[in-house]
Amino acid sequence: MAEPQLRRTLTWVQGTAMAVGAVLGSGVLILPAITAEQSGPAAVVAWLGMSLLAFPLAFTIGRLGARYPHAGGIVEYARLAFGPMAGRLTGWLFLGTIPIGVPIIALAGASYTASVLGLPLWTIPLMATVMLGSSLYLNFRGIELAGWAQVLLVALIAVLMLTAILAAMPHMTAAAFHPLAPHGWLPVGTSAIEIFWCFVGWEMVAHLTEEFQDPRRDLRRTFILAPTLVGVLYVLLAVATVGTHAYGRAESIAPLSQLVGIGLGHTGSTVTGGVALLITLVAVHGNMAGFSRMVYAQARAGDFPAIFARLHVRRKTPVVALAALGVDFAVVLSVYTVFHVNLGTLVKWPSVVFLVLYMVAMASALRLLKGERGARWMALAPLVVCAVLYPFSGWACVYPLVLGAVGWLFSRK
Repeated sequence: MAEPQLRRTLTWVQGTAMAVGAVLGSGVLILPAITAEQSGPAAVVAWLGMSLLAFPLAFTIGRLGARYPHAGGIVEYARLAFGPMAGRLTGWLFLGTIPIGVPIIALAGASYTASVLGLPLWTIPLMATVMLGSSLYLNFRGIELAGWAQVLLVALIAVLMLTAILAAMPHMTAAAFHPLAPHGWLPVGTSAIEIFWCFVGWEMVAHLTEEFQDPRRDLRRTFILAPTLVGVLYVLLAVATVGTHAYGRAESIAPLSQLVGIGLGHTGSTVTGGVALLITLVAVHGNMAGFSRMVYAQARAGDFPAIFARLHVRRKTPVVALAALGVDFAVVLSVYTVFHVNLGTLVKWPSVVFLVLYMVAMASALRLLKGERGARWMALAPLVVCAVLYPFSGWACVYPLVLGAVGWLFSRK
């Protein structure tokens, strides 16, 4: 009997929306203000630098996906470049990202909305549960429906964010950009690590390559358009935040809301509560889709338990992998609700694992993309930058090493 296959229904339009949605996460709600407070106006330099880094990073992942359309994504690239053990260990690294990171994204977005609208604390895990449950349902129904839902949400978010930025720009002043680095340049490096969290997600589209109608054509378009749109939105938002000095106020618990309020008044500020939920939902949605396919691919290859390789008979979706994510999300939300875990502390851990995963992807590209004009140079730049950023993660640097060690113990045969 032929092995069940994922359906090839994704277009480049849906793929671009999935990529933008996976990257445009809850960090954008608070990080422009937090990094401006840490680094002063020089935070714009960090945002611009990380936006520029996104191009060769996304471009290289797109090249790899076009040449090797496989649901394993970076896991498959590591296996092809460095052997089966490297692939298994990379799969284990992924287990320390989305199962923790996606509930953090949902809780951060829900916390933001609750703070803007003045909702009680018990609504935070409730809103997070609704977002996670809705995304699980859409992904269960099929990637085509999930993709078009993502297109609609991303378009709405882009329009709302651009409206807020344009409305705030008349209130910008040149004096807000001086002095450029009041705290020195070291905090700019720390800010760059935090900003990196806002650019995590490109690899999730790589896991969907088996479901694109034409991976070679569609992925090239996706990984040109997506980083362009995300980079422009992020940099404009950072410039508007610094230029209007929408940061550093003790009473501000929702920085983006403060920025929107400058341009659109109290009503506009309140609307950001709903925008926050939309931004969070698209990030949850894209990352969940990619991760479930990675687990499916690893199970299909025999590296994870075979039960995770089961697809829904009619919809051809990785239903068991999605169900396992649902159980994991319930556990994480319960731990947060009972112990009130600090989200800011947790976010560094999956972020540093993604940093390592991108280094693995770029190193794999150096071996796999031989002969493609300029491709190896495009991979080398992000590899060096990610390696330089890694020590700025502090004790979180240990986390990928622990995951790798656990994976090695379980993968020995």
